[in-house]
Amino acid sequence: MAGKNTGTTSAVSVGAVYAGTFDALTNGHRDVIERAARIFSPLVVAVAESSTKGVLFKSAERKELIEGAIQGIPGDIRVEIFEGLLVDYCHKVGLRTVIRGLRAVSDYEYEAQMAMINRDLAEDIETVFLMTSRRSSFISSSVVRDIAKWKGDLSKLVPPNVAEKLRGVFGSRPA
Repeated sequence: MAGKNTGTTSAVSVGAVYAGTFDALTNGHRDVIERAARIFSPLVVAVAESSTKGVLFKSAERKELIEGAIQGIPGDIRVEIFEGLLVDYCHKVGLRTVIRGLRAVSDYEYEAQMAMINRDLAEDIETVFLMTSRRSSFISSSVVRDIAKWKGDLSKLVPPNVAEKLRGVFGSRPA
């Protein structure tokens, strides 16, 4: 019978790409990955090889940190490194949805601009915005790097493996 709700769900498998520098991966990034993996399959976390941003970790290190941090998150999640335009990468891997995380309204202007540019470059690529959870809304990679530099407590900001790597770079607070 058309239109009848049988109580079962049949999700269409639609994959997505969540791209960024992830330098360093924060609990906000992990939150977006976890939530996006419940909606999209596969979810490809795409680590930008090069960027106009100065990066602390090489792309291979960032990939490894993400893989360690997302262990235990259910879903079909892959972590890959990419270089070049995001829309070209999406075409290469055959996915047409880009996930962008928003922490606050202040992120929206930049992310909307990027979504519009991507739309101009490739009309078949859609951008979906996911708000990070309230507990992660204030965390940014640059703030995390600054706190690590000054040997502050990272335990509520980044996954444990990322905190350990940052302590390895910057050292830890003397007892």
